[in-house]
Amino acid sequence: MKIKLKIQQKIQLFIISSSILIYIIAIGYISLNARKMAFKLETESVKLQALGAAKEIKATFDANMAIVKTLAEVYRNYTKFPLEEWKGHIKDFYYEVFKENPEIYSLWDSWELSAVDPSWTKPTGRFVTIHWRENGIIQSNYELRSLTGDPPIYGKYKYIYSPAIWEPYLDQVQGNKAELFLMTTFDVPIMVNGKYIGMVAMDITLSEIQYYLSKIHPYEGSYSIMVSNGGLIAGHPNKDIQSKPFAEVYPELDSKFKISERIKKGDAFTFVHKDTSGLEMYSEVVPVFVKNNNTPWSIILSVPTNIIMAEANKNFIISAVVGIFGLILLIIIIFIISKNITNPVSRITQLLKLLSKGHIDKKMAVKLSSGDEIEEMADALNESIEGLNKKVEFANHIGEGNLNTEFNLLSDDDVLGHSLLEMRQSLLKAQEEDNKRRIEDDKRRWTNEGLAKFAEILRQNNNNLDILANEIIRNLIYYINANQGGLFIVNDQDRSNVVLELLASFAYNRKKYLKKQIQLGEGLVGACAVEKETIHLTEIPQEYVKITSGLGGSNPTSLLLVPLLIENDMLGVIEIASFNNFEKHEIEFIEKVAESIASTLKSVRINIRTSQLLEQSQQQSEEMAAQEEEMRQNMEELQATQEESARRESEFKGTLDAIDHFLLKAEFSFNGDILLANNQFLQKFEYTINEIKGLKNTAFIPEQEIPKFQKIWTSVNSGSGHQEKMKLKLKSGKSLEFIVSINPVYVNDEIEKIILLAIDPNLF
Repeated sequence: MKIKLKIQQKIQLFIISSSILIYIIAIGYISLNARKMAFKLETESVKLQALGAAKEIKATFDANMAIVKTLAEVYRNYTKFPLEEWKGHIKDFYYEVFKENPEIYSLWDSWELSAVDPSWTKPTGRFVTIHWRENGIIQSNYELRSLTGDPPIYGKYKYIYSPAIWEPYLDQVQGNKAELFLMTTFDVPIMVNGKYIGMVAMDITLSEIQYYLSKIHPYEGSYSIMVSNGGLIAGHPNKDIQSKPFAEVYPELDSKFKISERIKKGDAFTFVHKDTSGLEMYSEVVPVFVKNNNTPWSIILSVPTNIIMAEANKNFIISAVVGIFGLILLIIIIFIISKNITNPVSRITQLLKLLSKGHIDKKMAVKLSSGDEIEEMADALNESIEGLNKKVEFANHIGEGNLNTEFNLLSDDDVLGHSLLEMRQSLLKAQEEDNKRRIEDDKRRWTNEGLAKFAEILRQNNNNLDILANEIIRNLIYYINANQGGLFIVNDQDRSNVVLELLASFAYNRKKYLKKQIQLGEGLVGACAVEKETIHLTEIPQEYVKITSGLGGSNPTSLLLVPLLIENDMLGVIEIASFNNFEKHEIEFIEKVAESIASTLKSVRINIRTSQLLEQSQQQSEEMAAQEEEMRQNMEELQATQEESARRESEFKGTLDAIDHFLLKAEFSFNGDILLANNQFLQKFEYTINEIKGLKNTAFIPEQEIPKFQKIWTSVNSGSGHQEKMKLKLKSGKSLEFIVSINPVYVNDEIEKIILLAIDPNLF
């Protein structure tokens, strides 16, 4: 059920609800954007903290790698000296390095025995120099290792051939067997002429890395993790899980975000996850790229998201409280304004209700002085009431039939006034159309009665053409109130002289007996017959009728010629003259009558011609009987002649077959192109039927005989035959002598082709 509300209620309901909705959306949008902006700023801060730590760790790693790389470069040059000589120098270098870098635990170098001892031939075996710091004192040792094979870790980095950072590992230091430290090693290979001869390495503890990580504490509850390129944890607040694979400690996290895989690639990325206590954490992953090394480690800085968003949530609550107080104030203001608007509207509504019930009175005016749009609304209503009163008076006059009453529109936009004026115009137009309709009905009735009248005339008199024509023209002149008329029909018995004959005419209330013929195209009647279209003339000179009309004797002012057509077959012309102009419906009526007349005339003429043909048929059947006997005798003689011709044709064909088996025959065109050759010719001249296509006659004539042959050919083309012994050329180029006859072949006294016949004289 639809709930009906007052305007005041609607204003309060819709505006207040819309305001609340807009206010909530605006506050929500601003608050959410503020939260997003705060989150973005805080995460940027987290990223900067992680980048700062990564920068410090990178600087430490770069420095350590630079020391090892420098030592490797120095040692590579000292391989030129005897082993005992540069041992002392190496020790001095190590002391200096230990002194300047107290964080270094140990330095060592490894040399392949095959590189320092030419007598060593085994693939493994190395000489190792170790220097380490113990209780503040630098210790050293020299050992032979890998004599039976390289250990796995050394063997792995030995074949990298580039600076490397080893994966974290636990080691015992300073003689304390119970204390284990997480360590890593920086190594640089020593290459001579592209061949590996050893490496220099630095062992450091990762306690300094853990120190850097512990300083990254941007928020309460945040922590940092260092993960190696191989996915091992190199730094963590919980020392128990150091050196363990990240994927083993955090299997779900690593599977979901592919962390180990992306760290190996050196990707920088972020992810949000929940820790073991269910607290949501935001994590920033920053790679640490070491110079001259392609196995970066990464720092993972994790921060609780609720700590990041604490300030944003506080601002959101403040915005919501302020918004609620503002919304209450807005509701109070809307309530006051709606009441001031709706009270005068209610008064106007009462008047509109009276108008809706059809009540109109000059005393219905309402007076308001609010000075706003509502006052303008009241004034407009008063003008409408006044205009409606005038429209009522105008409508009453129209209802009384007084269609000429004056009425002024309130304005150009007075729709009701326009409608009343259009209604008056429609009534005037309806009267005019009613008069026209009555006239059209009279014309239609006159046409239908005329068509029925002439249909009866055509039905009763269709066995006598003369009577029919006279009845048609007489009744047509009377019916259309014309003065004179004539009916011409086409006489085509003489196909070479088709004319129009005046079959019947009528003028001035008496029948006129005229005998007249008109050629097709002659005068107006002849032109109408040729063009097969109605001709209507209204301006006719006094002498023009006598010259071009088929009637004569009167001087009409209007002339109508209508062709008698059926299926585009011209049968005649009706010519009518009158002192009155023919109206359109009269012309259309005569054209329809002309169609019926043409159909009847055609039927009558067909009947007459059928009778004539019947008589001719009887006469011709007798003549044909005599001719049939004569034809039978001629057929017998023709059959005997055909049998004799067939016998001679058979003899001629046998003669030609015999000639083809004995003579060499070839047929040529007038231009000397070969057309056909028999088997005797092809075999003798060593050609196949396909090979001779396109050959000229000179292809069978020796080159020295061609001029003479061309003269002979010209003579034959002029109609002379030629016979003589001459040499002809075979396909192989060999020339043989033949008895040759060259003759033209005539068809209808013209040369169609030339035949060459040849006989080999060796056959005789």
